[in-house]
Amino acid sequence: MTATDTTKKIAGGLVATALVLAAAGCSGSDAGRPGSGARKGAAAPEAPGSVLRLIGDGSTAYTGPQPNVVKPERMKPGQKPPQFVVFSWDGAGEDSQKLFSHFREVGRKHRARMTYFLSGVYLLPEEKRSLYTAPQHEPGRSEIGFGDLQGIKDTVEQLRGAWLEGNEIGTHFNGHFCGPDGGVGTWSVEEWRSEISQARSFVKNWRTNSGLKQAKPLPFDYDKELVGARTPCLEGQKNFMLAAKDLGFRYDSSGISKQKWPKRTDGLWDIPLQLVPMPGRAFDTLSMDYNYMVNQSGSTSQGDPSQHTYWGNQMRDGLLQAFERAYRGNRAPLIIGNHFESWNGGTYMRAVEETIKTVCTQPEVRCVPFRELADWLDAQDPKALAWLRTLDVGQAPKEGWEKFMTTGPAVPLPAPAAPAPLTPAEESEEGSGESAEEE
Repeated sequence: MTATDTTKKIAGGLVATALVLAAAGCSGSDAGRPGSGARKGAAAPEAPGSVLRLIGDGSTAYTGPQPNVVKPERMKPGQKPPQFVVFSWDGAGEDSQKLFSHFREVGRKHRARMTYFLSGVYLLPEEKRSLYTAPQHEPGRSEIGFGDLQGIKDTVEQLRGAWLEGNEIGTHFNGHFCGPDGGVGTWSVEEWRSEISQARSFVKNWRTNSGLKQAKPLPFDYDKELVGARTPCLEGQKNFMLAAKDLGFRYDSSGISKQKWPKRTDGLWDIPLQLVPMPGRAFDTLSMDYNYMVNQSGSTSQGDPSQHTYWGNQMRDGLLQAFERAYRGNRAPLIIGNHFESWNGGTYMRAVEETIKTVCTQPEVRCVPFRELADWLDAQDPKALAWLRTLDVGQAPKEGWEKFMTTGPAVPLPAPAAPAPLTPAEESEEGSGESAEEE
């Protein structure tokens, strides 16, 4: 990959609000896209045990429970919550930069397991592009291209190894369409169901579609493994979540929020990207490499080389400041999003790696995939989570964690408002609706 390649396209970039927030963008035409690679990445470990049940055409297989994951435990009364940090990668694929394999190695070294949001079209070869029909688009259209045989081989190898190491394989869907002209934000619930089905299909049939019928299968059942996502450009979250809640999904990370504890929305854990410091600037930005870049070099991913080191340090220091105010404050999970990219000389990849090295080795810190965070949230007393959500950004309990987690906040939570009397027509329909937000 050349520097020119990564400037061809940065999909979905826009600046919004007085905080100068840039919507999460996708990588360029081959930044994060499986491409022809020279050397192979880190070797995949073997599947656990001897269990093997091929699924479908053998692209995936059941090999037993996922290894290297931590089972959740409910906090005891008075227990201080751990500090969760989630590092995630949009459109994850192994290309000639070998960043997927590199960050797997970084994770192994520094006790970080992560979420890789795979773009399904990276496992679909260019010559089979007509198998994909994005909602509101002609067959064979994709804003991020498709795979090639070497890229598919390399990406599958990384997916296999990542899962066996305890990482999560989520989805970034397929063609990465953004904006008002057929972008994901315009899709209906039914159109989202189609996109989800196709994303699953490209993973479940990659051997047939690529012709690599003798290759090793992925060691998991993707219908059960796929429980979470991030939408392209953070668009279309509402209708995606309405579609996803009936399709086995458990969380979404397409929103934008302050550094506070997550809640359920439409039956899913809503675990958004977060507003984090932009050191030296009077505003926060989104906790993603793309957003730091837009606030530094604008519309180009190859800005002033003399600023590259400073820009990378600015992102690293912003993420570390965000970590510190959570770690020493309300202990809200820190959510960080990235792409496998070489923007501004690769300075953001350095920033992320240095952040992983610094935070994931700290006491009481758990660098885990979204799925494991969702497991932990499910295991907790709902009342304890409600108390945690009363803490503002960076706010530790005044009376100390032990008392707070035993008796709740010093100021009692407000009682829910009494419902208004039902009309006769409403009485006949009572129970047929569903709250848009669950605590």
